Amino acid sequence: MSISGSHEEEDDHGEVFLDEADIIHEVPVDEEDLPDAVDEEGSDDEYFDEADDSVHTFTGHTGEVYTVVCSPIDATLVATGGGDDKGFMWKIGRGDFAQELSGHKDSVSSLAFSADGQLLASGSFDGIIQIWDTSSGNLKCTLEGPGGGIEWVRWHPRGHLVLAGSEDSTAWMWNADRGVYLNIFSGHGATVTCGDFTPDGHPYHTEGLTSLALTSDSTLALTGSKDGSVHIVNIATGKVVNSLVSHSDSIECIGLAPSSPWAATGGMDQKLIIWDLRQSTPRSTCEHEDGVTCLTWIGTSRYLATGCVDGRVRIWDSLSGECVKTFSGHSDAIQSLAVCANLEYLVSVALDNTARIFEIAEYH
Repeated sequence: MSISGSHEEEDDHGEVFLDEADIIHEVPVDEEDLPDAVDEEGSDDEYFDEADDSVHTFTGHTGEVYTVVCSPIDATLVATGGGDDKGFMWKIGRGDFAQELSGHKDSVSSLAFSADGQLLASGSFDGIIQIWDTSSGNLKCTLEGPGGGIEWVRWHPRGHLVLAGSEDSTAWMWNADRGVYLNIFSGHGATVTCGDFTPDGHPYHTEGLTSLALTSDSTLALTGSKDGSVHIVNIATGKVVNSLVSHSDSIECIGLAPSSPWAATGGMDQKLIIWDLRQSTPRSTCEHEDGVTCLTWIGTSRYLATGCVDGRVRIWDSLSGECVKTFSGHSDAIQSLAVCANLEYLVSVALDNTARIFEIAEYH
């Protein structure tokens, strides 16, 4: 009853005013120290309302997205994997089509289409590789063996052999058509972080590195490390024949130009460096706003794309070293890039749980 009475009393008095007699203590405030509410609100609006340059966004994932690959034969087919323990096959321009690659019990860390596009391999930190039929979306077989998470997966260039590196310091090879184990490559003292088949089919893998690229004639490997160094290694002898010195922080990605003796390297020192491999000297240094996490050449053209920690995708002219296009849309660090088979679209995935499609037809 007393509470009800107090409300009635306030209603009787109407509006309540304060005067100088009600002041308990006075605190001086410098107006210059007060935050500018209008400016802060404007900056938030600018951040959240930034233009989205993507033509399509895939939002099937419920966690961070780590890897993306495009089919070598179907220009619309894309596969993505991430921290929600799932992979998906989906199609550009087909919002009604999405095939979930279920069954993994940890993050999907690596994906790879076979050279003929018939099969897709999904590797996970649960130590399992699953092989999927791309035409039906059905699980073909499960490849087991490694005692640690899968770091990367690669297909033989002329067959259905799968090579994968594991956190247990080993690399494994299987026949995906028969679902059987073929070989294990051991001897490493730490996680096998990168590896690949040479173009003529011989397996090659390294330890303690962040990135790896192989020349088309199977003679040289470019390796990047957390210490910022890039080495050119003779595959036959295993010896370093030259070093590319310019980065000052971890190398995150390496890509060889398909149509020229050039290479590109990206690092956490916020640089993309384009190298002339004949002279082992940099042609161009392309500055970014933050660390460069991934890169890909756009077909056999002069252009390449980079993904950055600042959430932007940039297109670079390798001849001039100039940034010719910046794509916005992601709100967190880019993790992986892929170009579709007809070179019309670029797909990026990021820690914002999305994959985005950007038009790049004018850059091939």
